[in-house]
Amino acid sequence: MNQELLRDYCLSFPGVTEELPFGPDILVFKVMGKMFLLTGLDEIDVSYNIKCDPELAVDLRAQYPAVQPGYHMNKKHWNTVHIDGSIPTDIQLRWVKDSYDLVVKSLTKALQQELNLLGKEGEN
Repeated sequence: MNQELLRDYCLSFPGVTEELPFGPDILVFKVMGKMFLLTGLDEIDVSYNIKCDPELAVDLRAQYPAVQPGYHMNKKHWNTVHIDGSIPTDIQLRWVKDSYDLVVKSLTKALQQELNLLGKEGEN
């Protein structure tokens, strides 16, 4: 896993934007205006924060040393994943998708419908 693959994967989902709301060093990915992933752009220790089901968040931290409570985030709902080669890329991509899906589930019905239309446009 690297930041370029992470960025491309995040942008492949419907309704996703990338922004720099916290300054030039923190790239934030949002779905319909709500954050689902943050990553530092100038870090030596490359990592990213993802939203996570609270019970799963604790389990992942116990299973993987490279997964820690979300740095500068609500530690109950966010994990920081260090990209150090210890976690296979396919597992990390599944976590990113899970974060996206978790945020989508929290959207209002109106935003979910709008997102659904965006997804159908992308299929054409």
